Amino acid sequence: MIDKVSGRAIYAVMSCGGFLGVGDKQHPLPWSTLKYDTKKGGYLVSLDKAKFEAAPQYDGGSQFKWIPEYGRKVDSYYEAPSFWAQRRGSLT
Repeated sequence: MIDKVSGRAIYAVMSCGGFLGVGDKQHPLPWSTLKYDTKKGGYLVSLDKAKFEAAPQYDGGSQFKWIPEYGRKVDSYYEAPSFWAQRRGSLT
């Protein structure tokens, strides 16, 4: 997910479970939780399975509407600096 105003990446969304896109869960991860590994050529996230399974998520096929309150919930869960705290006055 990219902020339209700043152009900054603020979340990566991992899709898990389901079959052929049906029944999958979307797990937003604050961008600050990802670390790039040059040896592996990709991003790594240091989470145990139980923490990830209990994390904020939404159904992939739903008409989910992202709101700043949800972003703050995700950031708080991962103990990440909140992008939304900076934008509080400009978004509803």
